[in-house]
Amino acid sequence: MRKILMTALMFLPFVAVADHLDVIQVELKEGCSLADYRAIADDFNEQWGKKNAYHGEIAAPIQSHDMKSYYWLGRSADAASFGKAYDAWVKESADPDSVAGKLSARFAECSVSVGRRGYVVY
Repeated sequence: MRKILMTALMFLPFVAVADHLDVIQVELKEGCSLADYRAIADDFNEQWGKKNAYHGEIAAPIQSHDMKSYYWLGRSADAASFGKAYDAWVKESADPDSVAGKLSARFAECSVSVGRRGYVVY
């Protein structure tokens, strides 16, 4: 029993420091520049992300087989925090007059989501 407990404790620090990375692949619509998309991301972080413990960044390709895709890299403290923020986003963005609803509309005007992935980051 002690051996099992010690083995489990060995892995605890790794789990305790694991961030959640939310990766959304997007393509910008015609007429929407990277500067436009970054402005929306900045507003997202300031107006919504801070209060929901979620921060997004944009990765722009400089070397890739796909030079037209950009990547939203959203970071939360852990999977549980991400789930809470995601649930809040889904609920709030359904209201077009809410902060999330307005941001969601701006993202939709500027970009198309191509794919989404989630990662645990150690």
